[in-house]
This record gives sequence, structure tokens and C-alpha cells, in this order.
Amino acid sequence: MGEQPIKLICVAGARPNFMKLAPLLRLLRADPEFSPILVHTGQHYDDQMSGKFFRDLQMPSPDHNLDVRGGSHAQQTGEIMKRFEPVLLKEKPDGVLVVGDVNSTLACALVASKLQVPVIHAEAGLRSFDRTMPEEINRVLTDALSELLLITEDSATQNLLAEGISPDRIHMVGNLMIDSLRRHLDACAESDITARLGIEGKYGVITLHRPNNVDNPEQLAEIIQALNRIAEELPLYFPVHPRTRTTFNVNNISVHPEIRLIEPLGYLDFLSLISRSFAVFTDSGGIQEETTVLGIPCLTLRNNTERPITVVEGTNILAGTHEGTILGAWRELLRRPKNGRIPRYWDGRAAERCVGVLKEYFSQSKQGTGIDLSIGVC
Repeated sequence: MGEQPIKLICVAGARPNFMKLAPLLRLLRADPEFSPILVHTGQHYDDQMSGKFFRDLQMPSPDHNLDVRGGSHAQQTGEIMKRFEPVLLKEKPDGVLVVGDVNSTLACALVASKLQVPVIHAEAGLRSFDRTMPEEINRVLTDALSELLLITEDSATQNLLAEGISPDRIHMVGNLMIDSLRRHLDACAESDITARLGIEGKYGVITLHRPNNVDNPEQLAEIIQALNRIAEELPLYFPVHPRTRTTFNVNNISVHPEIRLIEPLGYLDFLSLISRSFAVFTDSGGIQEETTVLGIPCLTLRNNTERPITVVEGTNILAGTHEGTILGAWRELLRRPKNGRIPRYWDGRAAERCVGVLKEYFSQSKQGTGIDLSIGVC
């Protein structure tokens, strides 16, 4: 390698990104061969949705905060692109690393690709095959733009090969989110969240944030109706995402008294809460992975998952989004508890493998920043 360290912009936009970037940034900052730059797009921006996660994960303060905040998908994506381009032109990085499937992931990949800066996508190749999910569009397009695709499970390889991605660009590294989970298990065990919530005995945890579930009042009401029935048997604690709370308030959706609505939690408190729970009810992708490693039953309130390994090998059950399917999955779980196993490479060393792949890639490519300052607008 050359004398100059590899300048790598790492992009974070939303809470799942923080959990995946934290272990990788820790290694990159300790390695003299790299000069990592953290860009926070501000997609999640308040203290509960962003600041507390940074502190819990012991992440460095961002080198650049784009402070984009909310808006429609188009508005948010466009604003991120507009604010990210000057950062790229100023920093002239050797590569841009994006993670996951949020709007920040695609927006920054698009800008980097148009400026001919190599894009590295961590958590590439996951597919729900449901184009009604904004995240699926982000996943497919980001992978098409990426030079290097770092994957978490074998299904991703098959998906990428089917889309014409060259196999030499695909690298199995494992799951960065699980690196964070394993690193913080001891700290989360010290959390007093159950005492603060007054929890005694068995309980479950709910999370809901997918637009298909929470922006549609009828859909959300049906899911809550099923959870109300379950709450008659098992107290449920529900850290409410801001968009979900808005739908509740506007549409007067009634919630069983045994469903306790609480504010969003920091990383350590939330990890502690789910690790001690009897079951988790969620539409989140990352929580399907975390519960698999923790051995906690997970009922995914969706009709599909981009993480099939959590169903095939883990503790995840696709419960659908209708009252009947959710209650049916719940009854089946009670009859036959699901015992999963931890997938290959979900061992807390994914960041090490990522760094190894990055070193090999940049040593072979020997390309500069790739930025042509003469590039104009078509």
C-alpha cells in the first residue's frame, strides 16, 4: 500500500446504521492504514433516536453532520444527495462505505457513484422481493452501484449472482450488528430498565415502524387488535417510534392496558429489555437478527423477510399482518417453542473480516480518489 492512509467515508443515517458502523469504525480508527471519516446524514436526528445511540455505542462524534431530518422519501433522499456531494468533493476519499437499506444508504451511494468514487455496501444482497418496501428499492439500487458487496448470509450471494453481480465482488464477512450486540451484552445486563418500568414476571416487547404497517391506520389497527388479544395473556412493552405514535394519535387506535406505551429507548436499555423478554413482536429487520442470537422467539409482523436465515436457522417466525395469522403464529409458538441456532460468522468478528476485505480491495485497485472536479451536470 501507499504511504497515505486509505481515506474512507463511512455513512450513518439511522439507528440500525449506528449499530453496524460502531464496531467497524473502532477497528478502522485503530489501524494506521485507514483514515475513516464519519458522515451522519441526520436521517434520525433527535437525542432518543440518534444521540443516545451514539453514546451507548461509544461512537465518535461525526466529522460531518448533514442534519437533513425528515420529509418524504424523495425529499429526504434528494436533500441528502445535495448535502453529501460537497463533502465528497472536499474530502476526496478513496471510497464510500454505506450500510443497510435506509434512504441515506442509497442517496450517498448515488452521489459517490456519479463522482466515480468506489462504493462499498455492508449488509449487501438481502432481498424481501417486495418492491412496496422503500428499503427493498434502496437495497437493490445500492447493490447495483457498489464495487464491493459485504454480505451477512448465504441467501445474499444467490440474490446478487441472480442480479448479475460478479462473484469476485461478493464477500461473506458476517453480521456487524451482532458484533455490537456481543460487545455490549455485559453492559446491557447492568441496565435497570426492567426495574424502571416496574416489570415483574414474563413479558413481551413490541416494535413497529414499517410504513406499510404504521402509516395505514386500518393495517395498524388490525395488528394492534391481535396484540391486544395477546396482551391478555402476556404484558407487552412497546417503545413507540415517532411515526407510529402519530398514527395512534390521529386515528384514536385503542390499546389494551397491558400494552405499555413507552418512549424510544437507547441501545443498551433496549437490548436489555429484549434479552430478558419471553417473545418479541416486530417488523424490524435487525431485531430478527438480534433475537436469533439471543435465543428469544421473534414474531415478525410482516409477510416476508429479507433475512431468511433468521427463519431457517434462527428463532424468527413470519406471523403476517392480519389478526388471524398473528394469533395463529402466537398459538403455534406456545405449542411448539422454536429453538434456533446462531448462523455462521455471526460470531462478533465481522468487523475484522470487513477490514481484511477492504485492505485487499484497496491494495489491488491502487486507484486514487476517482473524483474528477470537472464533472458537471448533464
